Amino acid sequence: MDKPLWLWIVFGIVIIFLLAFDLCLSRWKSRDSSIKTNILFSILYIVVTFLFGGWIWHQLGAELARQFFIGWSLEKTLALDNVIIMACIFNYFGIPALYQHRVLFWGIMGVIVLRAIVIYAGVTLVSTFSWVLFVFAALLIVMGIKMLFTSNAEPDLSKNKALQFMNKHFRITKELHGNSFFITKIENGKKYLWCTPLLIALVMIECIDIVFAMDSLPAIFAITTDTYIIYTSNIFAILGLRSLYFVLASMIHRFHFINYIVALMLIGIGISFFMKKFGL
Repeated sequence: MDKPLWLWIVFGIVIIFLLAFDLCLSRWKSRDSSIKTNILFSILYIVVTFLFGGWIWHQLGAELARQFFIGWSLEKTLALDNVIIMACIFNYFGIPALYQHRVLFWGIMGVIVLRAIVIYAGVTLVSTFSWVLFVFAALLIVMGIKMLFTSNAEPDLSKNKALQFMNKHFRITKELHGNSFFITKIENGKKYLWCTPLLIALVMIECIDIVFAMDSLPAIFAITTDTYIIYTSNIFAILGLRSLYFVLASMIHRFHFINYIVALMLIGIGISFFMKKFGL
């Protein structure tokens, strides 16, 4: 770790507090999924993020605080594309808003772990081979151009590799069973564990986040290679994603140009990285 342990402990305490707070209010939020309520929670996460960013400014200086806010803003913007895919997943499995809260909470828990692994691997790779940053920048440009020409394409979830694998190797119920991820069924006198569509949706959201990490992490590596700044900005952006989803999901049909905006952003970051490195 490139920062003192106590900085990571402070960050961990803040995240644990936010997760506990979110979990305690989960049932209440499940009953009240109004846009107004979720806007208030989204604002709360933004306020906490700015307070933490101010603390980074005080402890580590203005430059790292600037990188934190840029990384957070970048991840937040890219997350808009993620929201569209999550809405498609929930619609595909017919999961009502009542149970979406549970899926998203555990999805965020998984993302916290997965992002730590991916970021650590990325930082290790960059610190060992500095030229990888140029590869990341080139990938941003390629991915951005690809998005420009596929923005109107609806994702066909039936062809998703993760879904096909789970359908082939696991027992999956056709219907929901409340907010349960697993149920047991007795067949021929034996108990068998079955997965519900709720679990499959959770697994797919985790898989989709790994795919999106391939977009967002190269982008933030073009801004900073500081592990602490990369991880904290990513996690703070992701923590507010659940409330943001319920704010945007109801008006998802209005976001026709989000993919184009994200694509242009990726291309712009990639080009600016090359211009900065070559002094243009």
